[in-house]
Amino acid sequence: MELVKNLSFAIVSSGLMFLVTTQAQAASISLSYDSSIGRPANFAAGENPFTPGTIAIPQGIAVQEGTGNVFVANDVTDQIQVFNSEGNFLQAFGGKGSGPGQFDGQSAIAFEPNTGNFYAGDVVNNRINIFDPQGNYLKSIAQGQFSGLVEGRPFYGPSGIVFDNNGNGFVGDYSSDRILKFNSSSGEVTGSIGSNGTAPGQFQGPSGVGITPDGNLVVTDQFNNRIQVIDQEGKALLTFGKQGTGDGEFNQPIDAEVDEEGNIYVTDSINSRVQIFDKSGNFLSAFGEPARDAEGNVVPPLALGAPSPYGDPLDLEPGKFNWTAGSDLVDDKLYVGDFFQGRVQVLNVNRTEPVPEPTSMLGLAVLGGGALMGKLKQRQKQKAVKA
Repeated sequence: MELVKNLSFAIVSSGLMFLVTTQAQAASISLSYDSSIGRPANFAAGENPFTPGTIAIPQGIAVQEGTGNVFVANDVTDQIQVFNSEGNFLQAFGGKGSGPGQFDGQSAIAFEPNTGNFYAGDVVNNRINIFDPQGNYLKSIAQGQFSGLVEGRPFYGPSGIVFDNNGNGFVGDYSSDRILKFNSSSGEVTGSIGSNGTAPGQFQGPSGVGITPDGNLVVTDQFNNRIQVIDQEGKALLTFGKQGTGDGEFNQPIDAEVDEEGNIYVTDSINSRVQIFDKSGNFLSAFGEPARDAEGNVVPPLALGAPSPYGDPLDLEPGKFNWTAGSDLVDDKLYVGDFFQGRVQVLNVNRTEPVPEPTSMLGLAVLGGGALMGKLKQRQKQKAVKA
């Protein structure tokens, strides 16, 4: 973390000059557990994922401005589940199908800031469904714009939705390795950003999209295991990260949020954690760890063909994840999907302001005193010559 140095000088009665250095670190940011929203269905008690208030594979999360209600894309049921800020279930809408307002595979969700309308990715139907703030269906846009399944990838379709303040929307086209730009009012696609590859500005699975305070895009480049910051023309401004489990390393990052200071919050999916970086890509902190069984072994993710949409066993201890999923950041609370544990974990964003610690540098003080003594001796010699 870069040190900021402020210099001040003081001259004491002895004529010595002291240099006082104040070192201050940038404010630190960390996460802590606050609460959980939703729960997994209790199969042993005869419940299923359609039980109100239960969640199964939360693909996307969006918090509604004003109400604080939490909208969750519940992939198994193809419903949008709505909870209030205390975690109480309010309603569900959508359902499986291809008709107006229905879904066949859910993905990213987001609120458009100007109208408050709700946008939700519809994978197999190859579109984005738009609802009013109360969940009433309005229309669908970007129909047929997204590519199908690519071999070796577990997902396809619209993969991240975000808006700027100028009426533009941006959505990831996961299989085509690009970001589509669209008019949020008309739904017309107005541009395409990026292509397949590993160079800056190219992607391999753009799984999530965030936006910085100045309108640049933050993209989780899933299979390149990195984060890219690009402008709206596609110019790469910053790239950081590589595959691994250490600080600043990723194992298939899924989503990214950006706060008002430009700090970036990344759901590092298979590492089952969230990592925080400053706007320059410097690592700040991490939170979360993998779910474990009674013997301390990491619980594996959901197996293909499994009868339940949950990991076995569940480890619902706060801060334990069986893969982190979609996220949203509102009012210093980060909402993170616990992918195979049927819940959303709400995390507090904790900011610690720096405390300057002054230190004196005596060596420079001695040099200042030596220069002063030299001038005194020179004056004494001049007086002696005059006499």
